[in-house]
Amino acid sequence: MRVKQIKIDFHVTPEIKRFVYVYLIETKEGCVLIDSGVAESEEIIETAVIENGHQPSEIKAVFLTHAHPDHIGTANYFREKYGAKIYASIGERAWIENIDLQFAMRPIPNFYNLAGQSTIVDQVVKDGDKIYLSDDTYIEVIGTPGHSADEVSYRIGDVVFIGDTVPVRGDIPIFIDLDATRYSLAVLEKLSGIEKFYPAWDQTYSLEMMKEKLANATEIVNELEKIVCDVDCGMNLAVVVDQVCERLHMPVWKTNPLFSRTIACCRRKEE
Repeated sequence: MRVKQIKIDFHVTPEIKRFVYVYLIETKEGCVLIDSGVAESEEIIETAVIENGHQPSEIKAVFLTHAHPDHIGTANYFREKYGAKIYASIGERAWIENIDLQFAMRPIPNFYNLAGQSTIVDQVVKDGDKIYLSDDTYIEVIGTPGHSADEVSYRIGDVVFIGDTVPVRGDIPIFIDLDATRYSLAVLEKLSGIEKFYPAWDQTYSLEMMKEKLANATEIVNELEKIVCDVDCGMNLAVVVDQVCERLHMPVWKTNPLFSRTIACCRRKEE
């Protein structure tokens, strides 16, 4: 098995440039993708496939970690053109099969240009499932929610593809469930026999690097929760977000609705 990391650059707004990684996995029986980048990145992916000695028609499946636009953008393209089978979790399925529903519940700038088209999920996966890619290679599904409602990671042998599960220092922390995020960090920390971790928005991690990233992620979550608790006196969420951003010296995050959701899930729960 070989793994190729494919970088997809995109703009959320003209001022905000981001990137995401799609992973090409080569097996004896063909190729599969982990996530599919943003809409109109199919040519980048196809070129990478060809450069690695394969044809796009050999892509048998697309395994989606979650439903956000930068992960599902070309899934329908590969399904319709090459017959690739789409895999995703039950909690992400609705947003993948109906991107209008996703936009209504999670509006972000440039959404439709990033998300592309809705696509059918051919097979729903859940934590613990094993999907065989060949006689001796299978993908194991690992539930890692928090960043999204039902995100999953995918393990193949001694490597694991972790999507956006792990917040990284210096980047905007985006998650919708504080407890689930902590749970998922603990799940990844307890995995044994892993040599490489492949995130969607950072470099490949060795085992030692992953330990450091998980420790940093835990600190990020704990620090953010503490700041929110310190400043939150029951005021309007927008005021809390403003004060948190001031504490973090990150005023640019004030305008990001996704960061507001992060702050909302860090607020004190009603007794």
